[in-house]
Amino acid sequence: MTKSHSEAYASAGVDITAGYKAVQLMKGHIAKTNIPGVLSDIGGFGGLFAPDLKNIEEPVFVSGTDGVGTKIRIAQLLDRHDTIGQDCVAMCVNDIVCSGARPLFFLDYIAIGKNDPEKVADIVKGVAEGCVLSGCALIGGETAEHPGVMKEDDYDLAGFSVGMVDRKNIIDKARVKAGDKVIALPSSGVHSNGFSLVRKVFDIENADLNAYEEELGESLGEALLRPTRIYVKAVNALAEQICIHGLSHITGGGFYENMPRCLDEGQSVKIDRSALKIPKIFELIQKHGNISDHDMFNTFNMGVGMIVIVAPEDTEKALQILKEQGEDAYLAGEVVESGEGVILQ
Repeated sequence: MTKSHSEAYASAGVDITAGYKAVQLMKGHIAKTNIPGVLSDIGGFGGLFAPDLKNIEEPVFVSGTDGVGTKIRIAQLLDRHDTIGQDCVAMCVNDIVCSGARPLFFLDYIAIGKNDPEKVADIVKGVAEGCVLSGCALIGGETAEHPGVMKEDDYDLAGFSVGMVDRKNIIDKARVKAGDKVIALPSSGVHSNGFSLVRKVFDIENADLNAYEEELGESLGEALLRPTRIYVKAVNALAEQICIHGLSHITGGGFYENMPRCLDEGQSVKIDRSALKIPKIFELIQKHGNISDHDMFNTFNMGVGMIVIVAPEDTEKALQILKEQGEDAYLAGEVVESGEGVILQ
């Protein structure tokens, strides 16, 4: 590898030796994600993983892919890149767990204008942290330098994850019944959705992201960059003890688009708005942007990162288990027979 250097390629804007340095810098972060089943180190042409099939009658693989969206611009303006990777992992694994699956492994893809090894290693550090929080392995990835297509300090991040569930344990919308209770798992803030609107509301390119905001008790930059919470371990722990009827990851489209995705035809969730624990950042967004209540709940998670639907008789036990897993879970509503999808009152 020491002989690998192309003056011609470097003159076109691609420094392949920077890529090798980035790999060396990120190896320590990746090592933290190793779990049983990992059969390969980074650097090969493919990541190898052998799933443990003991006690699984009919394994079903569940996959999810996503990016971070324009939240990346906040990281770039703050020149802080060590948390955005967690957002990328969260957007994938939180989707996978909605089927009842346990994430096995993750791969990332970074497109960057100019390969800065330290920056790339910071991004991967966040990816690795997300993998640790979700109990999956980072078994590979790709960094692609795009000179002339992207500005030197610009980059984008995407990834995908694969999980597994026994077919009989797949969480299916047919389980959901009228009268089931809706439990809210709090978000850490805006997570990774709605940032095109956020950037417009606060005129992000000209804002002082480091200025202390009295209403938030921190700077705007800190509030906006806070990484997406990962619910995998708490939900998997819950699924081991009770029958979960439905799960919905609240992402882009907010309540109105995401909550109905775990419901059967003719069902709705009736949410008690007074029960919701809405972070201050959403109040600030609504005030500065003069945004209607409907648009807020149709764009942002409004403090609810995921909902869990359980039978009424399992509600108290579910809340107890989730709290033992570190979730400040609370009852937010119930399932009703209605074709509206979401009833917010």
